[in-house]
Amino acid sequence: MNTTVFCKKFQKDLPAMTVPPMPGPIGKELMETVSQEAWESWKSHQTTLINEKHLDLSQADTRSWLLEQMEKFFNNEEVEQASGFKAID
Repeated sequence: MNTTVFCKKFQKDLPAMTVPPMPGPIGKELMETVSQEAWESWKSHQTTLINEKHLDLSQADTRSWLLEQMEKFFNNEEVEQASGFKAID
């Protein structure tokens, strides 16, 4: 049986993730409010940010910044973009 969740990113019922995407309360909240499709979209955007901005994830402030970007992404707020990056339609 496929479980669905009302995805706050896409504003509709979509297939839910099967496991929390990260440990702790943040992972639990994401699992309850974000679809698998939205999570995959975030992972792609996150990878672009990490690569294009040469982020060092060993730095706590960088990880905090990335978590802020994730929250904005799922809440449909304006998020940081990689300079010169153009998504393929």
